[in-house]
Amino acid sequence: GWGQIIAYMAFCEVSSKQGPGTPGAAGDFGWKVLTSSNPAVVKSKLNSELANGRLAMIAIIGMFFQEGITGDIWGGLAKTAKIFAFENERGVQEPVGFWDPLALSSS
Repeated sequence: GWGQIIAYMAFCEVSSKQGPGTPGAAGDFGWKVLTSSNPAVVKSKLNSELANGRLAMIAIIGMFFQEGITGDIWGGLAKTAKIFAFENERGVQEPVGFWDPLALSSS
């Protein structure tokens, strides 16, 4: 639980040198799992990450704009398509029907 999270955070803080002038101070802890030692590969990955982030920002702005124009989420699909499963039913599971083994809803 929370103790494990705090213990891991403390481990990360004390396990490496992060003083001024060390690579840890700049955020480089020497883990090259997802990145590369080759500067050209690193630059390419960072540029693609920036491009994907910008595309995601444009997409969410487009969704906000569509909702503002139509006044409905998903551009009206929420009314015509069943995209929300079992909104008004409690405890319904499709293959078995109503499922409440501890009879919690019978009160």
